[in-house]
Amino acid sequence: MNDKISLVRDAYEAWVLTFADKPVIKVLTGIRRSGKSSLLRLVADRLVRRGVDPQRLVFLNMESLSNAVYTDYRRLHSFVMERYRALGVPLYLFLDEVQEIPSWEKAINSFLSDGVADVYLTGSNSDLLSGELASRLSGRYVEFSIFPLVFSEYLVFRPPVGPTSEAFGEFLQTGGFPGLHRLDFSADSIRQYLSAVLDSVVLKDVVMRHQVRDVHLLQKLLAYVADNIGSIISARSIADFFKNERRNLGIETVYNYLAFLQSAFVFYKVPRYDLQGKRLLETFEKYYLADLGLRHALFGYRDNDIGRYLENVVYLELRKRGYQVWVGRWGDLEIDFVATKGEERLYVQVAYLLADDAIREREFRPLRQLTDNYPKYVLTLDPAPDGVVDGIFRQSVVKFLLE
Repeated sequence: MNDKISLVRDAYEAWVLTFADKPVIKVLTGIRRSGKSSLLRLVADRLVRRGVDPQRLVFLNMESLSNAVYTDYRRLHSFVMERYRALGVPLYLFLDEVQEIPSWEKAINSFLSDGVADVYLTGSNSDLLSGELASRLSGRYVEFSIFPLVFSEYLVFRPPVGPTSEAFGEFLQTGGFPGLHRLDFSADSIRQYLSAVLDSVVLKDVVMRHQVRDVHLLQKLLAYVADNIGSIISARSIADFFKNERRNLGIETVYNYLAFLQSAFVFYKVPRYDLQGKRLLETFEKYYLADLGLRHALFGYRDNDIGRYLENVVYLELRKRGYQVWVGRWGDLEIDFVATKGEERLYVQVAYLLADDAIREREFRPLRQLTDNYPKYVLTLDPAPDGVVDGIFRQSVVKFLLE
């Protein structure tokens, strides 16, 4: 299993190690069970293989009771300083789930300022991390977004015994949490594992962190958003839905609950971008889950929702590849994804099947309106061969994911 983890996370590992021994704090963020802890171990192992004395490595999992004493940042500081003085050389400090330490930044800033340690952190709550890092760490950090397995990584853990298309169908039904591959992969064990992950995220990173009182209402809102991935959602539409359900949920509470769930990386908000006016639109965003397994933990797998699943998978693939992603708007037309990375840009439409002329026109028409020369894709599960239509690449979703 460790060899497989190393193989599928090598790009992450190399990315993090680019900043080794640089005067910045390395912060790995993402949803619980996405593989951050394993990646932290891989980075530590790599440093040892590079010749770093293992005694210089300090690794603390802050969710372990054996390390509970160090949830006091003063005691953490004393412990690290004692090791530093004993060795007489800077340390490599790895803190897993650092949000468990109140005022952790006081100790971390001290280590950085005094040259005591090269620091690596993981966290599962962006309120404690990305949202506040600039002020907490005075800008001296670099953040790495860690996602569950994308399809190419999934195939390393579960090499297909049949056609790749069958493995992809399995992937759509299970999602990409790495811990699944320690199980017997039966339907019951998968469902139990995914439900446990979701419960852990909601309880630890939302309910307890934000002291949510109406947990049932929070769960209902989570289910609503998960059931509408890929659809335009507003706080007003959510409030109206609950009103029809005879539940009173104010707009401000909706905004708060959405922010709480985003901060725990349960899902990602994707704003819309007006391609003609070249500006971000401030309302009616879309949401995509951090992993399809979370949706299946709530509802099970639904064949008629495969279009939503494909969009979610492609969104996560683009994010994993380092793109910033928006929903594109051109007049009354919509483009599923506008993805940019530096000077790169590509446009992506995702559809299950191009079953008739009306569907083909719906998917291709928005891309035809674009006058630039950036790549344009329509990704589907159609059995038809790949090709180019009006300068637009028509391609298999599976092939795109494996490029």
